[in-house]
Amino acid sequence: MSNKKESYRRLVESKNPRPNYFKNSLWAFFVGGIICILGQFIHETIESRFDLSHLDATNVTILVMIFIGSLLTGLGIYDNIGKRAGAGSIIPITGFANSIVAPAMEFKKEGYVFGVASRMFILAGPVLVYGITSSVLVGIIYYFINK
Repeated sequence: MSNKKESYRRLVESKNPRPNYFKNSLWAFFVGGIICILGQFIHETIESRFDLSHLDATNVTILVMIFIGSLLTGLGIYDNIGKRAGAGSIIPITGFANSIVAPAMEFKKEGYVFGVASRMFILAGPVLVYGITSSVLVGIIYYFINK
């Protein structure tokens, strides 16, 4: 019996596609870089054209990048970018916008309260919880070290 399991395991391993890690890393690097270059371009343009402070231009840039990520998710384009780029499309702020909008669109048919509102943070919820918790813990440690 174990001989059959072993031969089946070898057959499954031989049929599974082998990912090209180097190519996938390059795609992630370039797409993530392009997103960041776009964000920097938007930031520099807003800061110079509208004569805003660095902090105000940063806040506007974040809003614009979230809008772009949400719009591309709504149009179905961001998912195609994510299939090719992997982590290069997930890590920037546009990926966070995608993780909020995609479940909201998926559960829209269940209604706005029980669908969109309750399921919107399925992907981003754990990130928010652990991010906020770790930042509070680091803040407490920082407070006691510098006291």
